[in-house]
Order: sequence, then C-alpha cells, then structure tokens
Amino acid sequence: MTKPVNRNLIIQTVRNCMNMVDKQHGNFSSNIELHEKLNFVSSIVESDFIYSCIFSNSNLQNDDGKNANELQPYLEYFKIENCSYYMCCIELPEMGQSKKANFYEKLRDVLNQKGRCIIGSFMSNRVGAFFPICDLVELDQTEDENVKDKMNSIYSILSIQLSAKVRIGVSQVERDINFASQVYNNALTALNATSLSGGICFYNDCVSENQEDFVANKVLELSDRIINRIKLADAGSVSQLISEFVSLLFDNYNSQIDFLKNILVEFIFTVKNSTCQIVADYKNNAFDKSFAVINNSNDKNVIEQFLKDRCLECVSAIASVQSVKTNPIIKKACDYIEENIDQDISLEQLAEFLGVSSFYLSKLFKDEKGDNYISYVTQLRLEKAKRLLSDKSLIIKEITSMVGYKDQNYFSKLFKQHFGMTPSEYRDTIK
Repeated sequence: MTKPVNRNLIIQTVRNCMNMVDKQHGNFSSNIELHEKLNFVSSIVESDFIYSCIFSNSNLQNDDGKNANELQPYLEYFKIENCSYYMCCIELPEMGQSKKANFYEKLRDVLNQKGRCIIGSFMSNRVGAFFPICDLVELDQTEDENVKDKMNSIYSILSIQLSAKVRIGVSQVERDINFASQVYNNALTALNATSLSGGICFYNDCVSENQEDFVANKVLELSDRIINRIKLADAGSVSQLISEFVSLLFDNYNSQIDFLKNILVEFIFTVKNSTCQIVADYKNNAFDKSFAVINNSNDKNVIEQFLKDRCLECVSAIASVQSVKTNPIIKKACDYIEENIDQDISLEQLAEFLGVSSFYLSKLFKDEKGDNYISYVTQLRLEKAKRLLSDKSLIIKEITSMVGYKDQNYFSKLFKQHFGMTPSEYRDTIK
C-alpha cells in the first residue's frame, strides 16, 4: 500500500492476510489429520499382512493353474520388490492388559528405528514382525551376521526401554514369499528355544550344530506340556499337543523304532502316575495293555489314537475331581463367561461384576486354570465354535458373532491357528 492510505483499505488488507493465515493453518491441520488416518489404516494393513504370512497357503492356484501368491498384493502396497526377508516373534511374558497399548507403541518405535519393518498386532502376548532385506548389507558382514547384529541390538533396547522380560525368536533369511508361514513357524521354534526368563535365539543356531539335543529337548518340552494340560483337564490342548508330539517322534526317530517306542511307553506311564497324584483311586485297565499295543504296532495313526484315548480318559477323571475343588469365585466367573460368551468381556468388567480386583482375578485364573484370562476365554470361544459348526443351518458369519468376534476373517485365522484348519474345512470333516 502507498500513502495516503484509506482506513477501510488497511482493515480489508489485514483481513485478507488473516484469511490467508487461517487457510494455511487449516491446510496444515488437515494434513496432520490425514497423516494420522493414513498411519491408522497402515497399521491395520500391516497386521493383516502378518496374519496372512502366518496362515498363508502356498498351494493356491489361479484359473490358469499357476501358483497364486496371496501375499503379493501386500508386497506391492508396501513397495517391496525382489527382497529377501526374515521374520521374528517377540514375546513379553509378563505383560498385563493395562500395559499392552503402551508396550506396543514402544515396540513399534524401536523396530522402526532399526530399519524397515512390518509389524503385526498382539496375539495374546506375542507380536510377529516381517523384515525385508532390500538394501546391501555392510561390506564386512554376511546377510546372517547383519541380521544377528540388528536383532541383538533390538533385543537390548527393548529390554531396557520396556523394563520387562523379552523373548525373541528369529527365523532364517528366506527369498521365496510362498514360504512365509514356514518362516514364521521357524521363528516360533527359535522362540521356544529361548529361556523363560528372557533372551533371543536364531533358528539357524537351533538346528545346525545340536540337532539331536534340540529334538530331545523338544520331546521333553512337549511331554511336560501335555502332562500339565492333563492336570488342568484341558482336553482341547491335550489332543492337539499329542498330535504334535507323535509327529515329532516319527519325523525324527522313525529309523530308531525301538528307541521311539521306549519314549512312548515311558510317556504313557508318566501320564498314569500324574493322574494318580490327583485322583488317588484312579484305575484304568487300558493302561496295562499299553506296552503290548505300542510294541505290536508301527502305525503312527494307531499309536496317536491310543495315546489320545488314554490321555483324554485321564482328563475326564481329573475334571470330575476338580469340579468339586474349584474356587467359588472362579466358578462364578466361568459361569458368567459362558453365559456372555458372545459379548466383549474384559478382565476389568468381570472383576467389577465379581467384586474383586482385576489383579487378584488374573492371579486366580492363573492358579486355577493354569492359563491367563485371555487364553482361557479364547479357548472357550473356539470350542463353542466347533460345536456350533456341526449345525449346518448356521453360516460362519453367524457363528463368529455367537462366540464374541466381530471380524470373521480374524476368527477364521484364530480358529486355524488353534485347530490346524479353517472353520469351513472343519465343517467339511463333520459327518
């Protein structure tokens, strides 16, 4: 403006400037809001990608008969091309429900600071992560050495920042995305090899130098887990673990059949003795025939079914005794959960209903059921879903809602994780 200046012109000019500032501020606020929305959507896509990696099916085919890669659209979304990759499974054994959100944010920050990474959401107290390797590693390092340095650094930072126990299992480096499910399972294998007090383990270290020791330890670990689940009268887990136990034995000791049978005979008598410790007058003549049945058969399926029958009989006997001894608070809690299984029941809501603290209720669940609250509710929901699937008049979307889940895709993946098949596949097996 040049002198002389009209008063109205000054006012209008200032107003124009203020409008410009407001407009720029509005654009800036909109950009922030858009950025936040994009971050939210991206985290959902990341979680779905991890789930898809875990449950991916490499046998899918297109109409032309060629293999169809269900993960490829995700890779295109994340702009990942021609990369090797590895996966890890991170477990926070002592994480409470109230700390989950805070821990998750810190976890994402640490992993993203160390390079490109796709992170899933919590499954119980575990998080899966996918690390693409698209950049050149340092000149003096191999690809595996680079992975070890990076993951050891992440483990150290997480242990310090979270001030909690951290367990990490890291898979081998893989090139083919079709093997994502197996790669994740290898990360779980490495996780199971870590100390319960915390630590990190790499899959290649688990299976290279000490394969015999690794298998022997895995056999002992599975045996102990089955015994513990029998003592807790957890029929669903017992049946699943026995299948895993027998497969492990036949995969590794099939050429040493006498050694394999000795393990089975020792295991079956341990099951009986463990049951007698809880049910003092327990008797079952079928156990007396164990040696003969196992000794006279080399058929994996026959032996597996025999073990399942004996173990589930023990579960039934223990359940009948435990029903009398159950803590009244836990009894009331379990009744409430079963009546409201189609609702979203948090530990805090249940504690308020029972008139106890959530911490005390959590401890009671661990002591009485041998599992945390979330795992117990999840198992209950999935067992109910199995029963409902026998009713062919119900569609899977209805069953999803009836057992307390809103997302059918999530329910299907969770069902497959627990039972080894999707709800549709399970329904097809029901005669």
